[in-house]
Amino acid sequence: MRKPIRSHTELRVYRHAFESAMKLFRTSKNFPIEERYSLTDQVRRSSRSVCSNIAEAWRKRRYDAAFVAKLNDAEAEASETQTWIDFAVECGYLDKTDSESIRSEYDIILGQIVSMIRNPDPWLLKRT
Repeated sequence: MRKPIRSHTELRVYRHAFESAMKLFRTSKNFPIEERYSLTDQVRRSSRSVCSNIAEAWRKRRYDAAFVAKLNDAEAEASETQTWIDFAVECGYLDKTDSESIRSEYDIILGQIVSMIRNPDPWLLKRT
């Protein structure tokens, strides 16, 4: 029998999003200094926001609409992260092969989030 998930940090989607955000953080260290307050900050912010919105959704799982709303925010941030990755490639800051790997990780994360949005019931707290 499977042990119940007690924290957002135990969610596969959260762990995957966290690892991907950290990979982007390490990669963005090589972006030019003039991008510090634009592309670098934006890609770091949006990738971290995926994780924080998943964490917030987890704490709001008493209410279907609130849970799904925070997951929608996480989905939007993951998509935004992919857009910043595209800009980094076009600006020549990120290798196309590396970007495809990171982008595909975000495709998986997006799929996991959308799956939770489409079927939130297993994740919601049961009212007694």
